[in-house]
Amino acid sequence: MTIDLGGLKIGAVGALICALLLRHPAAPQLHAAGASFPYPLFSRWADTYQKESGAGVNYQSIGSGAGIRQIKAGAIVFGASDQPLNPEELEAAGLFQWPQIVGGVTPVVNLEGIGPGEIVLDGETLARIFLGAIHNWDDVAIRRLNPGVKLPAQPIIVVHRSDASGTTFVFTNYLSKVSSDWKLKVGGAGALEWPTGVGAKGNEGVANHVATTNGAIGYLEYAYAKQNRLAFTQMMNREGARVAPSAASFRAAIEQADWAHAPGFYQILTDQSGASSWPIVGATFILLPKRPERPDLAIEALKFFDWSFVNGGATAEALDYVSPAPAVVALIRKSWSENLREADGAPSLN
Repeated sequence: MTIDLGGLKIGAVGALICALLLRHPAAPQLHAAGASFPYPLFSRWADTYQKESGAGVNYQSIGSGAGIRQIKAGAIVFGASDQPLNPEELEAAGLFQWPQIVGGVTPVVNLEGIGPGEIVLDGETLARIFLGAIHNWDDVAIRRLNPGVKLPAQPIIVVHRSDASGTTFVFTNYLSKVSSDWKLKVGGAGALEWPTGVGAKGNEGVANHVATTNGAIGYLEYAYAKQNRLAFTQMMNREGARVAPSAASFRAAIEQADWAHAPGFYQILTDQSGASSWPIVGATFILLPKRPERPDLAIEALKFFDWSFVNGGATAEALDYVSPAPAVVALIRKSWSENLREADGAPSLN
């Protein structure tokens, strides 16, 4: 069900939120921060939302780790992280979370004569590259996957994130699932000791470094790869099928997720089954305090995200993000009503 309030279409929960906002008629600027993964989409949403509603959303792309620290410190209205907090962490921090958008992480390369999707890698080979065990682009393991492709006899330059990053969490979680060596020697985390390579800050930094370094390989949220016109690789997935990154392959992967039985919406979406599934998929989770110091600002944030569920799908699809299915959105809206509380413990959305 959607409701039209003066041309601003929102969900039924959004109508309740609007009614509560009559207590605070001037919609303030919302300050938020976190994952760079969703920044291309959030910035588009915020621009459109401000034009339609007058409310501003100032989202800073500073990385998931920094976003988590800032929301725990109460420095921002909401945080965003591609590494979900487990139920115990949420409880300890007095936070709740939900998946707002899903996207894919893709390897990107800078090789003369190689365009987007023209080479393919599998998980084991990708792990060996980032372990520093494969040094050159014409290594037999890469040539075996790419018969007929002219691969240069030049060193591989690995580029990775230097900051605590949800994109890194998604990427290294995947590598830990497909490579026993990676799991044993490095592991899956948002911040870790890299065996090789050079670091860059944010998806933006990795994109810039790969774009200006011949022979480089890095990993990016797919929207950054497209926006920077970088050559992404295809991947061999869990079923042994060759797949390209796209909204369709990301959606195929998340169809396996059982959000209804995931406490705190805690789900890791990498290495899903299905012949059409992209193997390196993750969600951006929004983090809000259960008892915020300013409930009116938290309600305004929910109004923005409610609007995005109703109105933001086309923009998300254009950037190759995937919105949660309607049944999942219903669960998310229910979680808002269950979790957001006033200082005295009374429900904020009743």
